[in-house]
Amino acid sequence: MLLLLPFCLTVFLIVQLPSAVHAQTVEQEPVSVILDTDMDSDVDDVGALAMLHAYERQKKARILGIIVTSDEKYSAACTDAINIWFGRKDIPIGVSQKDSLKAFSKYTRQVSEQFSARFSSNTDAEDGTKVYRRLLTSQPDQSVVIITIGHLTSLSRLLDSSPDSISPLSGQELVKQKVKRWSCMGGQFPEGKEANFYRPDPVSTVNSLIKWTLPVTFAGWEIGSRIMTGGESFKAQCDPRSPVYKAYELYNGFKGRASWDQITILEAVEGAGPFFVLNKNGHCKVADDGSNKWVWPSNKIHGYLVINTATEKIRQHIDQLMFESNSSK
Repeated sequence: MLLLLPFCLTVFLIVQLPSAVHAQTVEQEPVSVILDTDMDSDVDDVGALAMLHAYERQKKARILGIIVTSDEKYSAACTDAINIWFGRKDIPIGVSQKDSLKAFSKYTRQVSEQFSARFSSNTDAEDGTKVYRRLLTSQPDQSVVIITIGHLTSLSRLLDSSPDSISPLSGQELVKQKVKRWSCMGGQFPEGKEANFYRPDPVSTVNSLIKWTLPVTFAGWEIGSRIMTGGESFKAQCDPRSPVYKAYELYNGFKGRASWDQITILEAVEGAGPFFVLNKNGHCKVADDGSNKWVWPSNKIHGYLVINTATEKIRQHIDQLMFESNSSK
């Protein structure tokens, strides 16, 4: 036995060593994302962007660029100020609109003026379709996750775009080649009428869903409305020097806000589990007015999130990510 034991131990180590080494060396790659946001009337877009920066710090995400789909004058500048605060002044920003701009947000102008930003208004930013196309062209095939937390004007324009000097591919061809999947805050399930789908551009919603051929996960209004974040507990732990703190303070004085957009970020980076399950037993059908229904049969690519745990656990997780990203500059 004294002779056999070392031999057996040696064999055991030889057999086990490769798998141990494998476990140590295999790491999940950060999710490469393009965020499409309507950074204007609501503050959950700010919380969502803060979460994305937290994930990037954790090496779980990589922010390729941001498309601002809004007619609010300071929405791009506010987005840029938040990125710069987190040390990412290099993030490309494209916009959906440069003219007929309005100033209606409770926080975008103040944030953009108080914190450093490359833009004075949306007129200074690049065209969103060009930024979309350039970002996708530069990435490996089937590698990009597109996250939309606003209306779908910019995504629709990307899908309708023609070959150009950036890429010989059409928008649909470029998406099919470069994108892995789409995470969408939009709709109400199993049926309803939600703002991102119907206001102000339901035509783009219909067009986007018709022309999208890859997996898409919808985070419906009914989920985010149940999870309130950005309240007093967030205020107590968030860095008061942060533009995220400033935005929540200006928006409603830390009374809390529904987490529609943050849930979409959560799903895009971490996946559905353990907080949600994905219903894929049908597909999302959108009417001309932007209302939607979940109908049979499954098209194998559409799914919508259903809460699978206590909402308080989800709230704590989101608030933790939001304040961690702001706890120190």
